[in-house]
Amino acid sequence: MTHVVSDSCIRCKYTDCVDVCPVDCFREGPNMLVIDPDECIDCAVCIPECPVNAIYAEEDLPADQVKFIEINAQLSQAMGWTSITKRKAALPDAEDWKDKTNKLSELVR
Repeated sequence: MTHVVSDSCIRCKYTDCVDVCPVDCFREGPNMLVIDPDECIDCAVCIPECPVNAIYAEEDLPADQVKFIEINAQLSQAMGWTSITKRKAALPDAEDWKDKTNKLSELVR
C-alpha cells in the first residue's frame, strides 16, 4: 500500500510533509502535491505533518477521495511535476482554501 494526497491539498499546497519524507516521494504541481506510489514506503510520517489532513493511507481514503489514488499515480509521472524535498511557503491564498471541500475542479495539471 501507499499513501495518497487528497482533495484537501488543492489550492493550499502546504509542504510540511516533504521535510519528513525519508524517500522524497512527493511531487509538486502548480497547486497541489502528490505522492509517487512507486517511491512511497508506507512509513506514515507525513500524515501528522499535513495541516489540512490531506494525506491518507490508501486503505483509509474516504470513499469520495478514492479517485485520488489514480490522480497521484498519474501526476507523479507527469511532465512538470517534479520532486520536492524541502519545505516551501504555501500558496498565497492557502488560508482561504484550507477548509473548502470538493476542490478537484480547481486542480491545475
